Amino acid sequence: MKTFKSDNTASVHPKIMEKLMAVNIEHADPYGYDPVCLEGEAMIQELFGKACHVSFVLNGTGANVIALSTLLKPFEGVICVDSAHIHVDECGAFERYTGAKLLTVPHENGKLTIEAIKTHMGVVGNEHHNQPRVISISQLTEWGTAYTVEEIRDLASFAHKHGMLLHVDGARIANAVVSEGSTFQEMIGDTGVDVLSFGGAKNGMMYGEAIVSFDQGSSGDLKYSRKQGMQLMSKMRYIAAQYIALLEDDLWRSNALKANNCMAELYEGIKGIKEIEIKDRPQGNILFATLPITWIEALLKTQHFYPMEVQDERGMIRLVTSFDTTLDEVHTLIKAVQSLV
Repeated sequence: MKTFKSDNTASVHPKIMEKLMAVNIEHADPYGYDPVCLEGEAMIQELFGKACHVSFVLNGTGANVIALSTLLKPFEGVICVDSAHIHVDECGAFERYTGAKLLTVPHENGKLTIEAIKTHMGVVGNEHHNQPRVISISQLTEWGTAYTVEEIRDLASFAHKHGMLLHVDGARIANAVVSEGSTFQEMIGDTGVDVLSFGGAKNGMMYGEAIVSFDQGSSGDLKYSRKQGMQLMSKMRYIAAQYIALLEDDLWRSNALKANNCMAELYEGIKGIKEIEIKDRPQGNILFATLPITWIEALLKTQHFYPMEVQDERGMIRLVTSFDTTLDEVHTLIKAVQSLV
């Protein structure tokens, strides 16, 4: 069954499965001290074109929490939007593990703005308040929008000017890089980002993430935080191997491009239907649309997606395409919607 619920529902790309089988033939030193992990780390470092420390972990929540925990003292805080994954979808893991605080602000179409960040700067030096230390953004955002390279550079510059650091939750970073016609080096390595949670599970991998740290002051603590945070995998070569496959021959790019293109096709197929209000032209592989409740109920009989907000007789839905979404599946959904007009 194929769905438009999430790119987490997608299969594992065959080339990644092949790479997993290729490294599954011999014994190897555990905990990252093996040739596969060293190769994967080197490929990621080359991707960003800048000296960085790479730490493989098991999942996205682990990547975010461990990455942020190395940057903070318990009395400090992370400024993020109120829709951020670390705030909404990680079950309070950040607060429980770090003892620090999330300092949320309203988003603008999913994005964090410098003006919003400034609302938390008045407490700097005040012992009664958590001290802002890290700015965290998601790329793509939870609303499917993409920060431009210039926006990320501006956020990093503001952070550093005020003694703070910039963290990027890159669960869908590949979709954003493709959408912006950029590279990982241009978007992350050259903009001043301090730590990136480099996602792979939503781009064809089975599991695993990588914390990519450019901040020399905290990188040395990552190995301790990763172990204490239960994210140190003994057979880590099975995560590294997936990144090798993802980066070889730019598989990450073709996977993200296919997902984005399928979403663009879906948008073109339904944008002219007057009963449907589309939040924005999709910049990646996520689309939010508001339509009659009766339509949602009818579509759910044959299609699979997440209903979101409900207001009176209309509701919002989220549609997500993946690297293994086909144009036939997109056209089937378009026809299902058109049949309700």
